[in-house]
Amino acid sequence: KKQQKKHSLNLKVTMTATTISPATSHEDENRKPSSEYGSFVRPRVKEEMIKMVLRKKLAKQRHVVLPKAIDPSYLDSLFPQMLKLFDPQTVNYNGGIGQVPQWKISCYLEVMNGGVPTTHPNLPLLDLFHPLLTSCNQIFVDWYRQQHACNSPRTSTPIVDCRRIMTFITRYTPAPGEQALLKHVDGAGKVDGSIVVALPVDRWSAPEEENAFEGGGLTFWDGPRQEEIRYDTRSGDLALIDRAVWHQANPITKGTRWALVIFYKVIRDE
Repeated sequence: KKQQKKHSLNLKVTMTATTISPATSHEDENRKPSSEYGSFVRPRVKEEMIKMVLRKKLAKQRHVVLPKAIDPSYLDSLFPQMLKLFDPQTVNYNGGIGQVPQWKISCYLEVMNGGVPTTHPNLPLLDLFHPLLTSCNQIFVDWYRQQHACNSPRTSTPIVDCRRIMTFITRYTPAPGEQALLKHVDGAGKVDGSIVVALPVDRWSAPEEENAFEGGGLTFWDGPRQEEIRYDTRSGDLALIDRAVWHQANPITKGTRWALVIFYKVIRDE
């Protein structure tokens, strides 16, 4: 039996899940460049992230969602060129992914060794997103160090860096097999962690009211009781997910929803 807990963000509690609606605005005077992660990353994200990790660790949970971590206007500036370059690749997974045997709504910017899941990553799209990916690397390392601090002091070695092992952009639609990525763990549990960045609603290929999505967001099953926690993610929200944490991209019933996903391996000091 799932138990509901109260959280400190904007919450709407349903009968089945805790719904977290991230903050939607920040004071203009606070929008100064972040010396840590870049001008398009919201100031004080690191301090906020550390506080959130501490709260999550008290609940023995291994994920955080940072509201508006990435400036939505920066993501808007990438979107028109992203639309031109986006070219989804069809991938057949043994046993399916999130109950979908043939996955055809993602465009892969970086792939695992051996060309998994495709041998033709989209290098122009990788170039477009390179500055954002570099900042995500830094955010991931800082979060992972905090998340795993003091877990096993006798056996763990210091984390010095990370390596992206897969990067892709996904476009969800209401079409069958394209609405969601249902309950799963990233990389079948073979990655050390991942980042999901919510991208803007497409206002460039059609009017916003036509492409605005209904539904969506992320759901996690985390903690000792596998508490179900739902987040209504919007452009710029950034999720950090530890190894083998169950989660899903919730179904949409209208419009299109875009997300950037990065899988990581950590590099330890030998």
